[in-house]
Amino acid sequence: MDHTVIHFTTVFMAFFAIMNPIANAPLFLGLTQGLDSSTRRLVALRAVIVAFVIIALFAIAGREIFSVFGITLPAFRIAGGMMIGLIGYHMLQGENSRLHTPTSADNENSQNAALDIAITPLGIPMLAGPGTIAAAMNFAAESTVPEIMRVLSAFGLMCALTFVVFLGSHWLTHALGQNAIKVVSRLMGLILTVIGVQMLIEGINGAFVAGT
Repeated sequence: MDHTVIHFTTVFMAFFAIMNPIANAPLFLGLTQGLDSSTRRLVALRAVIVAFVIIALFAIAGREIFSVFGITLPAFRIAGGMMIGLIGYHMLQGENSRLHTPTSADNENSQNAALDIAITPLGIPMLAGPGTIAAAMNFAAESTVPEIMRVLSAFGLMCALTFVVFLGSHWLTHALGQNAIKVVSRLMGLILTVIGVQMLIEGINGAFVAGT
């Protein structure tokens, strides 16, 4: 299979597993309860736009961020792999990771203004949390234009899918039921754990090569 297709598919699946729009549909439904359909649509749209802008910033400026803080690529891959693997582990256990899930304080604050929900907790950290940022920077680590474009295209597609799922969250939650959503979350957790381990292996490999 062509390297471009493999890279795009891997990036998309990583974003899908981290963002997990199916499992997040009930959360979106709960946060936007009481809003009319047009406001709910606007909240969903703003949330994915906020997430895309943040991820695009880190994907494009990743190498510069490394340079400013003196971070090496192997070190970042090790840390990012551990972080993503931890999120996947929590999902496998049927728990919500604090790295990825809004706290009760976030939810209370977001009720002060309906459209603020789009920024927090939906945009950050539910869609563009530390795990998503780590994955984006890892997959765009070489900073080549084709690589960055594939990462942004995959995340853009993921944002579009998330927007559609959020709009259909009421129907999806009733159609699948809580048990099916839990099964999907655990499957995504398994994929995420494997991706995290792979990033960890690549980071350790890179550290050994750099040290020799």
